[in-house]
Amino acid sequence: MSKKVASDDIFKGNNVEKINSELFTLTYGSLVAQLCRDFNNNYHEVNNQLDKMGYNIGLRLIEEFLAKTGVRRCSTFKETADIISKLGFKLFLNIQPAVENWSLDLRSCTLVIPDPNPLTEFVDLPVTADPKIAKELWYSQVLCGVLRGALQMVQLDCDVYFLKDRLRGDDRTEMRLKLNKILKDEVPAGED
Repeated sequence: MSKKVASDDIFKGNNVEKINSELFTLTYGSLVAQLCRDFNNNYHEVNNQLDKMGYNIGLRLIEEFLAKTGVRRCSTFKETADIISKLGFKLFLNIQPAVENWSLDLRSCTLVIPDPNPLTEFVDLPVTADPKIAKELWYSQVLCGVLRGALQMVQLDCDVYFLKDRLRGDDRTEMRLKLNKILKDEVPAGED
């Protein structure tokens, strides 16, 4: 006999995050497919739209991240990348990317997304129907936008982009984070 779970039990602890994460990953494929239809398979534009959506998510997600983790301002970009890897991805997608390939000036690095990538776990790109997909579509592009938006909210102007993706036939999935500049803390106009 199965145990009936009260609705209050579902929304306690990590269950809510697990449900939110699973719901997001299950609906994400539909979102990407709809964008492909809306933009007539112009995959560069689909990538741009996914990036914009992710950016807007990141602007808001950073507040939840900071509230749940209590993390204080990082002193270096390297420390920031480690926190993103160990806490950020773990909290929201239940994965922990590896941080690799640091530049000599410690202003850029690679995040290697472990398998399975929750966004692509149940996805196969129809490359036989449209070979441009494997060359132009970055299916998980929303993650780049999320990171850019969240990093901007903590005064870090960064470029975030994919280098490799298993869905495209690569050996692994890699994102590049590049710090452009540290933004000054500014008080919005009219708020002294």
